[in-house]
Amino acid sequence: MTHKPIQFKNTSLSFSHKTCFEDFNTQIRGGDRIAIIGRNGSGKSSLLKILRGTFETTSGEIRIPDDARIGYVPQIVEDFTSMSGGQRFNKALTHALSLDPNVLLLDEPTNHLDLSNRKSLMRMLCSYSGTLIVVSHDVELLRNCVDIIWHIDNGRIHIFSGSYDDYIREIHIKRSSIEKELTQLGRQKKEMHQALMKEQMRAASSRTKGEKNIDKHKWPTIVSDAKARRAEETSGHKKANLDCKKQELNEKLSELRLPEIIKPKFYLSATKVGIRTLVSISEGCVSYGNEAILRDINLSITTNERIAITGDNGSGKSTLIKAILSDSAITKSGSWHIPEPQYIGYLDQHYSTIAPNKSVLENIQEIVPTWNHAEIRRHLNDFLFRKNEEVNALGSTLSGGEKARLSLAQIAAKTPRLLILDEITNNLDLETREHIIQVLQEYPGAIIVISHDEDFLKAIKICTIYHIENNLLMFS
Repeated sequence: MTHKPIQFKNTSLSFSHKTCFEDFNTQIRGGDRIAIIGRNGSGKSSLLKILRGTFETTSGEIRIPDDARIGYVPQIVEDFTSMSGGQRFNKALTHALSLDPNVLLLDEPTNHLDLSNRKSLMRMLCSYSGTLIVVSHDVELLRNCVDIIWHIDNGRIHIFSGSYDDYIREIHIKRSSIEKELTQLGRQKKEMHQALMKEQMRAASSRTKGEKNIDKHKWPTIVSDAKARRAEETSGHKKANLDCKKQELNEKLSELRLPEIIKPKFYLSATKVGIRTLVSISEGCVSYGNEAILRDINLSITTNERIAITGDNGSGKSTLIKAILSDSAITKSGSWHIPEPQYIGYLDQHYSTIAPNKSVLENIQEIVPTWNHAEIRRHLNDFLFRKNEEVNALGSTLSGGEKARLSLAQIAAKTPRLLILDEITNNLDLETREHIIQVLQEYPGAIIVISHDEDFLKAIKICTIYHIENNLLMFS
């Protein structure tokens, strides 16, 4: 399964509107296990295509040895259109592995997989003996299946040997060290300024005394003025050195960029209902057309409870959610006590709550028409929409990460009693995923989430998990 090294020589990738990375030099040895991470749009998928030989670099070159046999599975599998996303991926992966590749390229492989397929993929990746290069935001995969991180960020590819957790820990350590140095510099500048002020006050006092001596026909004292001038010159040199050092540290800090932290403010008018049962379903049944999807549903959720629903693709997870959302296409029977639709928030991976022809500001204004312009701007600022061009951008022009942040801003502006999340971490970069976690950790209401991402469920403090199997909703 081994091959000669794949070599990158001064490789650069740029488009008319952006530079992804420049002057990248490295080599991939047989058996390396590499994860490519970075923001959406940073060039991760393009880099995989370059390795596959179907996309050109802007400059430099990649030397693929003759003995490298490459298998590739894209993020969006366009073949097998009659199948689900998970089934398409499995079919494409089976085809790629049938080529007996010693280099396997995978683009966001866990995006559309249910729990059982996800576990099967993880086992396969851990046992795969060839070279693995995978684009992923999946923390479990990054932890367990790779040992080299390529982070595309700020026009460069940063290489780190170790797991994603090790990489983030290393960045935090370096960042903390630089921030301490910057704090120390600030303290030195303050002390230097105070010393200079003290010397100038001494000089002023000495000058006043000298003028009195002249009046009394005594010689003036000029020593303090000269001393003050020397102190000023010395202070100027020291300040210049400190400013140079500060600039150098800030440049280093920018290379260690971590996601900005969102600290949302929730408006709780809809949630001030105390702790009580919010959802109660007894002996419930849901059908789609003439087909019964789920039966014997017994589910109770209180106002501060967080639950997850798992199950294989096609098991009925989304159908149950649609029933709770009172979708007219779904037939319900049994006893159902659920909040009115205006008290339920819904967020999926397509961000359907965003009006594409309205600006970011107008999308919030529509939800809270009583807020003035300044109040909306302050709210959007909490969700990292700060510049005028960001606030005035149309919903249709937003990136996936921006749409996620705007959807969360909508939820925070008019806080629902119940928040339903349907596979929202699919197709998200790690930074946006972290932003969603930050907001959901602070959200004060009840949550129902469909997800197979165990790290995500743990991070947002899911307390109960239900699993759908054989048309039944069971406590897991």
